[in-house]
Parts: sequence; C-alpha cells; structure tokens
Amino acid sequence: MASSKPDFDPLKMSEHMKDSAQQIWLAGMGAFAKAQQEGTKVFETLVKDGTKLQEATQQAQAKVTEAAHKMSAMASDMGQRASGHMDKLEGIFEERVAKALQSMSLPTAQDLADLQARVAALEAQLAEKSTPAKRK
Repeated sequence: MASSKPDFDPLKMSEHMKDSAQQIWLAGMGAFAKAQQEGTKVFETLVKDGTKLQEATQQAQAKVTEAAHKMSAMASDMGQRASGHMDKLEGIFEERVAKALQSMSLPTAQDLADLQARVAALEAQLAEKSTPAKRK
C-alpha cells in the first residue's frame, strides 16, 4: 500500500519562500521608486501652481493699487470741482441776498462799516474838543 502523504520537500519550500520574499522585496522597491518619481512630479506641479498663483496675486495687487490711485485722483478732482462750484454758489447767494436787502432799503455790510468808521471819527473829534476844556 502506498501512503498518501503530501510531498513535503523542505528544500523546495525554502526555495519557494526565498523567491516569494525576493518578489515582495522587488515589488516594495518598485513601489518606493514609483512613489519617489510621482512625489517629485507632484512637488514640481505644486511649485508651478504656487508660482502661477503668486504671479496672479501680485498682478491683482498691482491692479488694486492702480485703481486706488485712480480713485484717489478722481476724488481729489471732484473735491476741487465741488469746492469751485460751492464758491460760485456762495457768490451767487451773497449777491442775491445783497440785492434783496438793497430792495428793502436795508444797509449793507459796507454801509455799516462806513457808519462805524464815521462814528469812531466823531468820537475822536469829541474827545479832542473836550480834553482842552477840561484843562482850562
């Protein structure tokens, strides 16, 4: 009777394990090389993308600065124009008020100033005349 024992050859088993270990090692080395290669590509892509983003940001910043300068210049110009218009409007208002006061026969600011000057002159004359009288 022949025994039905499985063939167990330690030498074959050792050789098979050695081949499997070698293949696993090579697969690991291949995966490591692939990861390094892909990692370098990913890194280079990230650097390129970062450079593009930085350039776009700098261009946007330059445009914002330029727009701010333009807006400042426009605001200054509008302020000057508005000031000029306000001066004109003020002049027109003063002329109309003066005409209205004149039509009502009210004295103008110049009339009042002239009157004050005359009163001051008269007071000075009175003071001169009354001073010698006191001396006598």
